[in-house]
Amino acid sequence: MPLMPAHFAAGAATKPFHAWIQPVFAVIGPDLRGEEVKAQSQTANFGLIAVLSLTVAMALLLIVEGHGAGRRGNEDMALLLFWSGVVLLVVPISFRISWPSVARGERFFLLFLLVEALFYYKAVHSPTSFVGHDEFLHWIAADDLMTARQLFLSNPLLQVGPSYLALEILTTAVADLSGLTIFAAGMLLLAILRGTFVVALFLFYERIAGSARMAAIGCLVYMGCSTFVLFEAMFSYESLGLVLCALIFAIEAASKDLAGQQRLKVVSLIVLLLAALAVTHHLSAAYAAIYLGAVAILEILRRGSSTRSDARFAAFTATVAIVLPLLWMEARGTHITNYLGPVIEEGVKNLLAKLHGIGRQSVAITSSSVPAQPFGMRAITLLAVLLTALGLATGFFRSLALAAPSSERTGWRAIGDILGRRWRDSRIVFLTVLAFGFPLSVAFRLSIGGWEIGNRMGTFAFFGVGLVVAVGIVHYWQHSLPQGWRRIAPALALSIIVLGGVTSSSLDPIKGPYKVGADEQSIEPMGIETALWTKNWLGAGNRFTSDRINRLLLAGYGRQDVRVAVADGVDAGRVFRAEKLDSDEYWALAKGQIDFLLVDLRLSTALPVLGFYFEPWELKSTRPLSATALLKFDRVNGITRIYDNGFIVIYDVRGLHERS
Repeated sequence: MPLMPAHFAAGAATKPFHAWIQPVFAVIGPDLRGEEVKAQSQTANFGLIAVLSLTVAMALLLIVEGHGAGRRGNEDMALLLFWSGVVLLVVPISFRISWPSVARGERFFLLFLLVEALFYYKAVHSPTSFVGHDEFLHWIAADDLMTARQLFLSNPLLQVGPSYLALEILTTAVADLSGLTIFAAGMLLLAILRGTFVVALFLFYERIAGSARMAAIGCLVYMGCSTFVLFEAMFSYESLGLVLCALIFAIEAASKDLAGQQRLKVVSLIVLLLAALAVTHHLSAAYAAIYLGAVAILEILRRGSSTRSDARFAAFTATVAIVLPLLWMEARGTHITNYLGPVIEEGVKNLLAKLHGIGRQSVAITSSSVPAQPFGMRAITLLAVLLTALGLATGFFRSLALAAPSSERTGWRAIGDILGRRWRDSRIVFLTVLAFGFPLSVAFRLSIGGWEIGNRMGTFAFFGVGLVVAVGIVHYWQHSLPQGWRRIAPALALSIIVLGGVTSSSLDPIKGPYKVGADEQSIEPMGIETALWTKNWLGAGNRFTSDRINRLLLAGYGRQDVRVAVADGVDAGRVFRAEKLDSDEYWALAKGQIDFLLVDLRLSTALPVLGFYFEPWELKSTRPLSATALLKFDRVNGITRIYDNGFIVIYDVRGLHERS
């Protein structure tokens, strides 16, 4: 029976209230006397590894067949094949990774196998080209870098991008050395980064928790993060930045028992990685600064004989983590407050409006609502959230108790040590508190404006969530010798959590026919061929504007200089939507710098899947765009139709410049 707080235990005999409150403390309270199963000395089961490897291969084949059926328009068959493959991929291997009495090396290999299989799951959606919106932005930057051999070229679609080119530099280096295309080099680099991340995360958890089993479970829980499967596997600077974060966390944790020259070498490596992170991704650099800064503060607050040197080390690394990104931003003149500030402000406003019951007004002034996922995907996502919350509820105090300095103290006395500022590892304390970011991230995701904040917050918070849930499973749900449902239920729950990471990462993960305003589902051969035509017949570098999807294609495949606005204060959507070209729009085209307009008549066939045709902040569309409005340029003197394939039309507006 776990020890209860003294003020509860004192009156237990006289107050019946404690007869039922004591089991509650047994659920949330931290008795850690039950040791986990020691499997480090066991031999890996190579036969089972081979079976699971074959199972993963079969699962990926089903996923590929599901995409094929989706492309052919056979929706029912696509759903059956695709989701059968996803379940077969995730469930068996998750069961084995989280099972008690599994050798450390076997868990490690299976984790690596699962993360690479999930990367293939993402890549096979478009195996020959980039399709993600952010991927196009970084592909354009990499192509510019490789062509011009010059850093810091402007990128009108991602203004902050030229200051953070580490991913592009690595990719173009691989392409130059190997002769691969940028896409092939990028995918190879991403596959390496995926494996590196899970290795670093496993070693990080293992070092601070002292358990390979908890480390493996923590990695599985992290895969349940909504950004893990797709967003963090994109050709985007955060994919590299987050790996650098995980490496920094793992190396810093490994240095806690070192001293003298050994620790100095580790400090040098951490500084080098922090410098690389500062020029890689602004938000990942902020994650590292928050983590190392919090660890430094906790080391200063901690009582103990060895805290002085530990505090100095932590304070130094935290200072470097904070100063280097600020120096880089100052040197480049890129202040992320201008870039992220409006997003954070809008997200907080939307969350507060939602809490006060006026969320409809907030949504109405931003954009249309994102369409709901299929019921099955929503059910798995919700169940995964609930299971994660249950794991946090049973693991929070136990995770804090794990940081207590004396292994002889168990029960609630360990929490007393923590409250008395006596703990053995500040990292565990901070990660446990960081897990509170999970419910906050879920709250942000309930509003349209806060969706992006919730996703980014979850990426960082899941470093803590993984540890806390792993502690809850090992020290409460399974204990040392789990039997019956205690062996099956936690493994099943972890499988559902990983599946939740798959279902929450995309609205429609199955490749299908063209859809209007659907990002990846809107990129298809017709638009690509049109973009290539502009490069071949008009040359690169012409100033184009169009809808959101065709801008990406023109910039990526056509190598055109795409613009979001026609002129200052006049965005492209305003010009395309108007039923006729009024004087303001006419003079914006005449006095502006746009040479060509690309009109996609398919926009008139349906409402956009994501709620917008041109930019996320545009007003909600209640009906598709008018074909008459899109073709109004035919009736304007000085504008010439130079391309028409039946759906896509290109207009030359340079004649207006001559008239003005």
